[in-house]
Amino acid sequence: MLHSHCVGDKRQPALVLLHGFLGSGADWQPLLAKLSQQFYCITLDLPGHGASQVTLPNAPDLTLLAQGQTVKHADAVLQHCADLVQQTVQALGIQQYHLLGYSLGGRIALHVAARYTAQLLSLQLESCHPGLNTEQERQQRAANDVQWQHRLQQQSMRQFLTAWYQQAVFAELTPAQREALIAQREQQNISALLAMYAGTSLALQARLWQLPQQLTCPVHYYYGSQDAKFGAIASQWQAAAPVTLHPVANVGHNCHKGQPAAFLAQLLPTLNSIAENHA
Repeated sequence: MLHSHCVGDKRQPALVLLHGFLGSGADWQPLLAKLSQQFYCITLDLPGHGASQVTLPNAPDLTLLAQGQTVKHADAVLQHCADLVQQTVQALGIQQYHLLGYSLGGRIALHVAARYTAQLLSLQLESCHPGLNTEQERQQRAANDVQWQHRLQQQSMRQFLTAWYQQAVFAELTPAQREALIAQREQQNISALLAMYAGTSLALQARLWQLPQQLTCPVHYYYGSQDAKFGAIASQWQAAAPVTLHPVANVGHNCHKGQPAAFLAQLLPTLNSIAENHA
């Protein structure tokens, strides 16, 4: 089972929250006071993160994919993560739930939705990628992720984090915010993170752009107005599938951390509307 933390009244509709890479369930803590007034909140630590100690299947060799070779069972780790989420929630006695995932957590949430459609009341996604479109994109992403793997293997955690948070997607962070994240996350288990990073590479993920059309629950997508990359993905996705967009003003990739009040101002009415329709 994944490590879980539950807040609120179990008689309320359940909301399961999945964090991003390098985070933990504690990342959602600033939102729980308000969310738990109306929802039974369950935060999970993904494999390789926080207090979760689970064994993952062997990750495919990204080097082969970077060289243009075919990789069998490419998304086995992502599928396994989805199974772990559902098994953990089921063990807590929850039959149906709203699912909210940020970044990597959002990509895992997509796999949960694909495998356990009947269990979801809604799918709430924040700044996550539904999948690369071409083999060339997969090859390029695999080559990029191999480089990050090598950094994680060869550098100290602080050195890795310093480089990680210099990526363009985190450009809105101030130096103080960047340093705070590094200090918060530099005690993590490198070997556990490596297994998770290698197995959940975007290069290995199936293309899930059409998934919302196959679901019976509503799909909502939140992204920062300062996050050009994921703003473009959001618009492209909405044009192709029934996805409701929620731009969050004055923030980049991590909406719920950078602008928690603005994020909640969009999330809570959305969840409440769905809960009322389901009642």
